[in-house]
Amino acid sequence: MSSNHNNRRPVPPAGTGKPKRHLKTKPVLVVIGILLLANLLWFIAWLIPNDAGNAETVASVSGEDITREEWLASMEEQHGREALLELVNEKVMATAAQDYGIEVSDKEIDLELALLRSSQDSTETALYAADETRQREKVEAQLILEKVLTKDIVIEDSEIQAFYDDNQSLYDVKDSYRTRMIVLNSAAEAEETIAELEKGSSFEATARERSIDSATGNLGGDIGYISSGDPGVDDNISTAVAEVEVGGWSTPLALEDGRTAIISVTEKVDGQTFSFDDVADHINRELALEQLPQSVTPEAFWQEFDAEWFYGE
Repeated sequence: MSSNHNNRRPVPPAGTGKPKRHLKTKPVLVVIGILLLANLLWFIAWLIPNDAGNAETVASVSGEDITREEWLASMEEQHGREALLELVNEKVMATAAQDYGIEVSDKEIDLELALLRSSQDSTETALYAADETRQREKVEAQLILEKVLTKDIVIEDSEIQAFYDDNQSLYDVKDSYRTRMIVLNSAAEAEETIAELEKGSSFEATARERSIDSATGNLGGDIGYISSGDPGVDDNISTAVAEVEVGGWSTPLALEDGRTAIISVTEKVDGQTFSFDDVADHINRELALEQLPQSVTPEAFWQEFDAEWFYGE
């Protein structure tokens, strides 16, 4: 969980009749650098079987060794603080849930994940966790924080109903597809790339190697969850995504900017329409968060629950 999270969200006035997204979108400036931090501690534990193992050579350049200890120190320096911050905050929130008698149900987590996928917030760290378990843990911690912050704020039932009536489209969630893409200069290059994929090359590795779109290429081509007809997504991609089998890839797609793309779908999540009863608590919490005078992060609860860590203050 990022310390940059902002719990305040704009709420459109009731009665405008103009649907506006009102979902928990948590801008996180460091998302690209910490996409894999969910598994970092497990990875480090695997890398450090004993003290003697730290002297093991993991690489060499011109006969000069790079040891496991140097490698781990570099990873810790680059990612350790963010990974530990996330773990401490989740533990703090779990302790707060016990202290305040707060519960988070699987149904609530399912709803939040569905709404996050439909929000097209590509910086949402929960959606980029290494596996479903970590996704759910991240969302659970966030829900606990929001429930603690809003437990004493009263929202009138009429306000909740008015917001739902004005924004029903937010709760009609389409099928969504976790998508990767490789962007190339021409259709000919795309055909060559498809030939490589058909021979068994990894789509993710090929995206890192060949995609000319560096932002997504560095992520193995990952562009998050998209749906058919999504605004802000190239029309040919949003049209083709529903036709690509999970684990497969598309034919070359001509993009509006003149480049060519190949897309692959790694996961499909079925859409769902949520009723007022399904989302009433969610809306209540969202409207209550708007009444907070300032943003609040889990770090605000560290002192209350005696949280300490390696990095000091």
